[in-house]
Parts: sequence; C-alpha cells; structure tokens
Amino acid sequence: MAVSLGVFSSFAAVETASPTKSSSSTSSRFGVRSVPFGSRVNLRSARTVTSAAASKPATEAAGKGEPKGIMKPRRVSPEMQAFLGGVPEIARTQALKEIWAYIKEHNLQDPQNKKIIVCDEKLKKIFAGKEQVGFLEIGGLISPHFLK
Repeated sequence: MAVSLGVFSSFAAVETASPTKSSSSTSSRFGVRSVPFGSRVNLRSARTVTSAAASKPATEAAGKGEPKGIMKPRRVSPEMQAFLGGVPEIARTQALKEIWAYIKEHNLQDPQNKKIIVCDEKLKKIFAGKEQVGFLEIGGLISPHFLK
C-alpha cells in the first residue's frame, strides 16, 4: 500500500517569517499578527512580550504588592478585638483563620454534623448571640465587625 507524501511535504516546507520584516499583516491588540490567506508561517514562533506586560515591575507582575479586598487589614469592632486578643486591625482571612483555630482548639463543632458550630460565650459575642451557626454563616456574621 503506497502512501502519498504530498500532504506531508507541505508541513515540512514551512517557511520562517522574519519578526523584523514588515508585511501587509496588521497587528491586533493582543500582539498576534494576522497572516494573509495562503502564506506559510513558522508554527514554532516564540511568544512576543506585549508592552503592557513588559512595563510592570517583576513583583507586581507576579501578583505581589499592596494587599486588596479581604486580604487588606481593616479596623475591627471592640468585640472582635476582644476575641482576637486586642488586635486593632486584621485582614478578614486572618480573622477567619483565628476563629477556626479557636473552634478546633475548643472542640466546638457538633460531633454528628461538623458543619454546625456550637457557640460558647466568647463566640456568641461575635456571632450575634446565636447558640449555633452553620460554617457558611461565619463570613456573614463577622462582616459587621470590620469597620470602614
């Protein structure tokens, strides 16, 4: 059985497009060149760096810098300060970690349903006086304690 090499020879004869040579193609805002129909391009071309990515400092491009959103430390209410040991400001994520550490340390999860937290007196102060809370409620219950 004979195999025709005509189809495969077109893949092997790929021409290399010069990045410095200007052609009739236009640049898009994503740094990708459009190529006229029927012309051959190098499929193994290197990724080009756009000017937006090149202008950012290395730490900012990696996602580091000033914390934002729930990672940003905020002032907390006196009740939350008392729970956290007098800390005047903390990030929501850190406060949530402290609350969960306290729950685990004092074994306050319901043994039959671990999604339910049985509040002691200290937790009742920050959870609006509730006897029990679901673990999904915790985020909403601590929101009023973060002052703007």
